[in-house]
Amino acid sequence: MTTRRDFLQATALTSAVATFSPNTLLAATRPAKDRLGVALVGLGYYSTDLLAPALQKTKKCYLAGIVTGTPAKAEKWKKQYNIPDKNIYSYQTFDQIANNPDIDVVYVVLPPSMHEEYVVRAAKAGKHVWVEKPMAVTAKECQNMIDACAKNKRSLAVGYRLHHEPNTQEYVKALRDGKIGKIQMVSCSAAYFDARTDHWKQKKEMGGGVMYDMGVYAIQGARLATSEEPISLTAQQYTTRPDVYKNGLDETSMAQLVFPSGARATIQTSYGMNMNYLHVTGDKGTLHMEPYSAYNGVKGEFTGRASGKIDHPYETPWQQTLQMDHDAESIMQNKPMLVPGEEGLRDIRVVEAIYEAARTGRSVKLS
Repeated sequence: MTTRRDFLQATALTSAVATFSPNTLLAATRPAKDRLGVALVGLGYYSTDLLAPALQKTKKCYLAGIVTGTPAKAEKWKKQYNIPDKNIYSYQTFDQIANNPDIDVVYVVLPPSMHEEYVVRAAKAGKHVWVEKPMAVTAKECQNMIDACAKNKRSLAVGYRLHHEPNTQEYVKALRDGKIGKIQMVSCSAAYFDARTDHWKQKKEMGGGVMYDMGVYAIQGARLATSEEPISLTAQQYTTRPDVYKNGLDETSMAQLVFPSGARATIQTSYGMNMNYLHVTGDKGTLHMEPYSAYNGVKGEFTGRASGKIDHPYETPWQQTLQMDHDAESIMQNKPMLVPGEEGLRDIRVVEAIYEAARTGRSVKLS
């Protein structure tokens, strides 16, 4: 888990960041690689339990380095994954990664409030960047990240694992192909009970709040199902634990979205209950996915005039393995990323609108 000490230590360094520009001539003359070296920035649960194990299974990339503010973690990872000392960085030495040809990609796995800083720094260091969701706390931060990677001619991808897994890809294609007809209504929930009280997800200044975390899955469900961007929405937020979720931090959020075609969507997300499904109603049938955004067991069924099941079984961390291999391949082949920064930006625009609608009690229009 990224600690508060790590957070304060890292953010205190912002003014001391050195500026690097990628040496494009050197990059062009290097021999092509069969696998890209990935450095994980932040060694909390997601890196430790999912990304690092996934990188042991990838074919297009591998775990080349780490960035951590905890010396004990650095030593443990060094021994466990045989990481050379020269590929181990602290937050103070992070910018020296520019001089390391072993590392091609920096994967930012920090609290959301730190994403912009480390994505920009990685891009200036000449590295391709992957960043965990939510992409950032504000749309402005997202745009700054996109601009920094474009300016330094580096790829940027957001860690939306579901875009890479076959169950999601199958239902999205089926809906695009009109399997259930014109989409009329979507209901999507992504929630779990979080008993923690002192994690960054319960700290507003670190980008906490359920809408940023689980809420992005629900927004994705609505956007992918309709293949449209919402034009207006209303929203409500509440908490049953005001001692933990305070100062406007949301434990549970709900929103009602309107799309240009006339389709509607209701989304729900929470740290106070367990929910995980996507239900899509069309004029020729329905689609029900449950679980919809889990690490494994994702499956679905078409009913009504449509028929058929969706069920490609797999084990954790297969989604993350596919995600990183796909993104590495896109970099090596100079192809567009499956989930570029612009996709994360679209979701954060909706997140910001939901917070505004919940705060004001009014409908919010989106451009």
